[in-house]
Amino acid sequence: MKPKLLSALLAGFALALAGAPAQAQDYPSHSVRIIVPFAPGGSADVYGRFIAQKLQEAMGQSFVVDNRPGGGSVIGTDAAAKAPADGYTLLLMSNTQTVNESLIPNKPFQLMRDFVPVAPINASDLVLVVKAGLPAANLADLIKEAKAHPGAMSYASSGPGTPYHMAGELFKHMAGISVVHVPYKGSAGARTDVLGGQLEMMFDAIPTMSEHIRSGKVRALATTGLKRSQILPDVPTMSEAGVPGYEATIWLGLMAPKGTPPAIVARLNTEVAKITGNPEVRRAWAAQGTAPLTMGVDEFNRYLNNDIAKWARIVKVSGAKVD
Repeated sequence: MKPKLLSALLAGFALALAGAPAQAQDYPSHSVRIIVPFAPGGSADVYGRFIAQKLQEAMGQSFVVDNRPGGGSVIGTDAAAKAPADGYTLLLMSNTQTVNESLIPNKPFQLMRDFVPVAPINASDLVLVVKAGLPAANLADLIKEAKAHPGAMSYASSGPGTPYHMAGELFKHMAGISVVHVPYKGSAGARTDVLGGQLEMMFDAIPTMSEHIRSGKVRALATTGLKRSQILPDVPTMSEAGVPGYEATIWLGLMAPKGTPPAIVARLNTEVAKITGNPEVRRAWAAQGTAPLTMGVDEFNRYLNNDIAKWARIVKVSGAKVD
């Protein structure tokens, strides 16, 4: 190789290395958009707005939530996949997207091909509630009624592939019952119809549903974690109530379009970790039944791949399909 060409290549390489930290140091220079592919009012929207506010305080630029619900998160996720990979568009995601990798294989994007992991945020258990007028006093009664009248009852969800949907499909499979899935465009609409008595039941996030349980608008039959919820200590787990080995949670995280500079991804991961590691945040989330998640980028990448594989198995054995 000619000396001049070699010198030019080395100079370019050194410039690229020097530019990476500077890129992260100067970021963000203007507002950042966080696409939330879920409707306003649900737990993803609530925590997405919380993270946006905290990132804005820490990084000195606006972090704006852009709700793009529909298609079980596919519409908003696709919009994020098509956005410039410059760090100024992020995706607020959940295990809805990891489920959709097997539940909706013909999407216009692939999660691990078209995005890079940024950081996890938190996780929480769900609670199975039934409308106030339903005779079932406990989970065993509900299962007995569902077996006696297959297809007569319905459960609401926030859309295909969402944790609320898959919790219901896992329940159907493990309990050996037939109930009808009624998907909504967001958890708020599903919740409203269960509270109003139009549908019999729903799996919902504990922080969102707990106040309605306490007011008697719905009846809680079981929570979906391996241990009882600190928020609903008198409500048994699904395992305790009659479906041994049952577990389903909802978790949230951030991803960015593939090609987003690694230095920016690393900076965001650090800032999110500061938020989720803050003692005041941890105490507030614990009071809501939510556990913070903190991982480096590589660990979060492994977590995502493992979750995709886990839900692929559940989709297969449950026979879950998009209606």
